[in-house]
Amino acid sequence: MAKRLLLVDDEPLIIKGLKFSLEQDGYETDSAADGDEAIEKVRNNDYDLILLDVMLPKLSGIEVCQAVREKCDTPIIMLTAKGDDMDKILGLELGADDYMTKPFNILEVKARIKSILRRMGAVRETPKLELSSGELMINIGNRSVVSHGKNVNLTVKEFDLLQLFMNNPGKVYSRDELLETIWGFDYLGDFRTVDVHIRRLREKIEKDSANPAYIMTKWGVGYFLAQ
Repeated sequence: MAKRLLLVDDEPLIIKGLKFSLEQDGYETDSAADGDEAIEKVRNNDYDLILLDVMLPKLSGIEVCQAVREKCDTPIIMLTAKGDDMDKILGLELGADDYMTKPFNILEVKARIKSILRRMGAVRETPKLELSSGELMINIGNRSVVSHGKNVNLTVKEFDLLQLFMNNPGKVYSRDELLETIWGFDYLGDFRTVDVHIRRLREKIEKDSANPAYIMTKWGVGYFLAQ
């Protein structure tokens, strides 16, 4: 079954080029030209991934990202203008899984999309398997998380990070290792991507994110799951 993508950008030529190239690869595409339309599309349809520009009419991509995360965990790749680091950080804070800088290479876009969808497909094919640590439990088969008796909604990358840590308790991962393992060896992002995702993960699974009991920091080295 073809993967369905939502392309959100107010530049018709960009949408046209993306649709042509992605449909050539067998994807089904839908599009929206402003923030309001994007949110309406997400409310009424199911998508496997959203490619979302930050600069949009009516509602910004940041606002759209926040609204989408209130409804679902569909993977989101943000498109930002070159040098707009604050937009990248805000997007990651609000639950985006990845970001790319305009102008972009369509081959890189395809590679990022394939990488995220491949990871999603791999975990969905995984037999039911549960991992636990204290009051934290994850089900790899359906990607569910329970912390202190409450269901927790994680983004794709947040879940992948948590799964890696829980599969390897006590093992310290440097930011370089996490970027390579979770985002892929060809990822062009920086260490802030890891730090933002770790902070968001702590806010969701810890009772007190300022004094974490699960995801710990080894100062000057990296992060690990407490044993």
